Amino acid sequence: MTIITTIFIFGLFIALLTLTTIIWSIFYPEKRIWPPKKYTYLTPFIVWVPTFTLFGILIFLGVLEWSEFYLPNWVRYWIGVPMIILANIAVWYEAWKFGMKQTGWAIGTLRTDGLYKFSRNPQYVADISMILGWIILSCSPMAWILWAVGILVLIAAPFSEEIWLKETYGKTYEDYLSSVRRFF
Repeated sequence: MTIITTIFIFGLFIALLTLTTIIWSIFYPEKRIWPPKKYTYLTPFIVWVPTFTLFGILIFLGVLEWSEFYLPNWVRYWIGVPMIILANIAVWYEAWKFGMKQTGWAIGTLRTDGLYKFSRNPQYVADISMILGWIILSCSPMAWILWAVGILVLIAAPFSEEIWLKETYGKTYEDYLSSVRRFF
């Protein structure tokens, strides 16, 4: 087994385990794993370790398989690079406004301003865009496959989170829910 295959399988395992956790949480909200029922000192590790590991694996696969399939350079550099930059700006701007604790599911205030005026999940939309930009830039087949599974995670996550948001913010969230789209 090559290093690329090993890394790919590890990334696929993380993505599928995360997806399974989210699906479990959707169907069994009283026994949910995501979002955590209580914020503890372990919560940031539960949130950030799988996320950054999967992102790191996508980057690593992209580097190892650089240009394995063809896309014109104008697509790779004039579409892929701006997507990465703009999506990073969006993600980190909103994370900064939230604060790292609240981004990791500590109770705070319901955000409905900034990019949240246009999408209930702008950070997920930006994550999807950022990863797609990297996939376009790197032209890595294994990263494309892993990206597809990662997309399922990023699309499913809000469904488990909305249950928690309704419990936590009540009518305020229900009003927001009815006036702003889930993604875009």
